[in-house]
Amino acid sequence: MLQNKFWQALFAIGPIAMLFLGMIAYFIFLVFLFGNMDDLHSNGNVSASVILGNLGAFLIFILIAILISFGSLVFYIVHAANNPNLRENNMLLVWILLFIFANGIGQLIYWIIEIVNKRGKDITPV
Repeated sequence: MLQNKFWQALFAIGPIAMLFLGMIAYFIFLVFLFGNMDDLHSNGNVSASVILGNLGAFLIFILIAILISFGSLVFYIVHAANNPNLRENNMLLVWILLFIFANGIGQLIYWIIEIVNKRGKDITPV
C-alpha cells in the first residue's frame, strides 16, 4: 500500500482538498443561514430546524476531514520511516516534524519532493 501511487496522491492531496471543500461548505452553510434571516425576524417563534438545518451534514464532513488528515499523517510517517534514502542523510526526523507541525502541507511537500521527483531516477525503492 505504501508504493501505490493512488494512495500516495490521495493522502497527499486529500487534507488540502478537504480544507478547501470545508471552506466552501461553511460558506454555503452561512449563505443558507443568512438567506433565512427574514423568516427568523418575521416569525415570533424560531424553529431550530431553520438555524441548525445543515449543521449535522457539516459536522459529518468535518469528522471525515479529521479522519483523512489523521490517516494522511500516519501514512506518511510510516512511509518516511520505511524510506532508506532519508536514513542515509538524517532527514527522517526533519520530515516527521514537518508532518506533525505542518499537517497537510507537509505531506504534500514530501509527496512532491521525495516521491514524485524521484520516481524515474535510480534510487533504492521504499
